Amino acid sequence: MRFLRSGKVKDIYEVDDTHLLFHFTDRVSAFDVKFPSLIPRKGEVLCKFAEFWFKNLPVKNHYVRREDDDKMVVKKMDMVPIECVVRGYLYGSLVQRWRDGKVDLPPGTDTRIASKLPHPIFDPTTKSEEHDIPVTMDEVLEMGLASEEEYHWLEKTSLEIYDAIYWVAKQAGFILADLKLEFGRSGGEIILGDSIGPDEFRMWPEKSYVVGKTQESYDKQLLRDWLAARGFQKQFEDDRKHGKEPVGPELPHDLCEEMSSRYVSLYAKITGTAL
Repeated sequence: MRFLRSGKVKDIYEVDDTHLLFHFTDRVSAFDVKFPSLIPRKGEVLCKFAEFWFKNLPVKNHYVRREDDDKMVVKKMDMVPIECVVRGYLYGSLVQRWRDGKVDLPPGTDTRIASKLPHPIFDPTTKSEEHDIPVTMDEVLEMGLASEEEYHWLEKTSLEIYDAIYWVAKQAGFILADLKLEFGRSGGEIILGDSIGPDEFRMWPEKSYVVGKTQESYDKQLLRDWLAARGFQKQFEDDRKHGKEPVGPELPHDLCEEMSSRYVSLYAKITGTAL
């Protein structure tokens, strides 16, 4: 087995000509910045969550088998260089982009933070190890990231996957606020790839949901909120404006443990299986 590369949270190895091995680590990133601190059991949760969704969603994907608690074998694909984001609620970066006039919301949207959109929207970005940038369909076509037919397929399929996960989460007492998906080309068709878990979606407990406030999150939004409250988000943005690579701080032990606890708890409640 040959080591290929380390991503923000995964290490990737070549198994053979047609398969890769994903090692889901306990590393964590936010605002496109990696942090030196580890989140206990995070890799295990991400790996097993990905396995759960790949086995249960009605869409072809690259999953082959799980090798260990935090390792998975997948089919090689030519990845489509788009992050397929679906947003069901007005939250996160969508709020500031709307305030800045950079995105249009559906007619009739309640513009209070965390409000449910009249319908989920497809809000893709470029795919980058550094900093993802929102793109329109025209920009996707102009940049040659996908054909028009592929774009419409990605939009339709992403919205269908969001809807499927939304109802599974709802039955477990959670709200799926938004979701990031990745796809790749394999055997002449596009199939679902990468992973699906608390690093790829925002999940809120339904019992504590209140429009107009910051939500209790069972995902890495907990880390984003901690960073933003301490000025790190602005610092990262300022560093990039000045051509500097942002450096993530050490995270407090209590925050790492709380993130771990929420990841493990969410997995158990959504899948009905304790780790």
